[in-house]
Amino acid sequence: MSKAPKDTSSRREFLKNSSRLAAGASVLAGTAIPHVYAADQNTIKIALVGCGGRGTGAAANALSTTSGPIKLVAMADVFDNRLNTSYQSLKKAFGDKVDVPDDQKFIGFDGYEKAISCLGPGDVVLLVTPPAFRWVHFGYAIEKGINVFMEKPLTVDGPSTRKMLELAKKSEEKNLKVGVGLMCRHCKARQELYDRIKQGQIGDILELRAYRMAGPTGSAATGPKPEKMSELLYQIKNFHGFLWASGGGFSDFLIHNIDESCWMKDAWPVQADGSGGRHYRGDNVDQNFDSYSVEYTFADGTKMFLRGRTMPGCRQKFASFAHGTKGLAVISTSAHHPAKARIYKGYNEAKENLAWAYPQPEPNPYQLEWDDLINAIRQDKRYNEVKRGAEASLVTSMGRMAAHTGQVVTYDEMLNCKQEFAPDVDKLTLDSPAPVLARADGSYPVPLPGILKRREY
Repeated sequence: MSKAPKDTSSRREFLKNSSRLAAGASVLAGTAIPHVYAADQNTIKIALVGCGGRGTGAAANALSTTSGPIKLVAMADVFDNRLNTSYQSLKKAFGDKVDVPDDQKFIGFDGYEKAISCLGPGDVVLLVTPPAFRWVHFGYAIEKGINVFMEKPLTVDGPSTRKMLELAKKSEEKNLKVGVGLMCRHCKARQELYDRIKQGQIGDILELRAYRMAGPTGSAATGPKPEKMSELLYQIKNFHGFLWASGGGFSDFLIHNIDESCWMKDAWPVQADGSGGRHYRGDNVDQNFDSYSVEYTFADGTKMFLRGRTMPGCRQKFASFAHGTKGLAVISTSAHHPAKARIYKGYNEAKENLAWAYPQPEPNPYQLEWDDLINAIRQDKRYNEVKRGAEASLVTSMGRMAAHTGQVVTYDEMLNCKQEFAPDVDKLTLDSPAPVLARADGSYPVPLPGILKRREY
């Protein structure tokens, strides 16, 4: 049995290694414009909203940019222990670049407003809370004229996607710079592979295959709620386990493979047909399936086959492929980084068939996406990834809903779906009830394919 692939690209790993990173980006300067930072001597301030491992890693990437001075000045979360741990880790790694006084550390659901208030034009807020809150926080940042980095997925259902697409237009009208955490698009290896595919090196794409088959991941497998913890905070802490908070493990983990594959095709699929199931659940009470299989169809009839699994003891695979009339393209190999993108003549991955491979080592795309965003701010380049990020999130939700309902779901049906998982997420307080409530046995409503055909639970 092969060993499980290691995800060497995680933001947590980046944070551990941040103090050893060498400066690699050239200093960029642009013409000074009153409302933006466009020269290397201007300090860009950042605020971190969502201080878990992913948020801490994103902040580390931001502080590691080298195109000019940058400083973390505010932090917000609903868990004080997470904020404190994040602050201590970042302070240890980046020293004076972390300048967050106690009165700029905010706990509570309104913390994002207070953190954003510490910023000014040209600064950046990092929105790295569970995705359910993304449209709320993004809308406020737009109102205040603040540049944004948002983690993926941007949306978890049809209604939130419609809101995000409207917000995308508003942010573009304000010329805000907005990065989205689909970092594979910033990968140099994948970018060259995309160019080669566009040049016809594998011929016309016939089909795509994508896999993220691993053991239990994140908080997708969630055990019973501790007695002394509030229902709402329990679900936020274990957000991968709840569809309202994250779109579940499907949306949070499979979106990268879906996005990078659709990128190579240069199109979004028009429908999805999926299946999945719950197996060795033990005392887990979350809403996720353990395995998913989705057949996506593009407008020209081409198929993309996606397989996801989070079951212990099974064979693991973490990769994406494009089959063309002339050969095979490996989009990613065993994690998000390094991609080790390559092209083969024919369809067998044999050394003698290798036609091209991106040279190693590869620059880390988690860092590259931040280099690109900060450079765009300093040079006042148009830079907005929201529409594409919302579309990738919607296509991911489309596959998830197909598996959860047992029905074919089209792009338009997903976009116009009326089920909103957390319609009052913008009104939540620490005392609010959770958007989904436990049943008498402590478990939560799960998808019932074939029974619930137009709702996921």
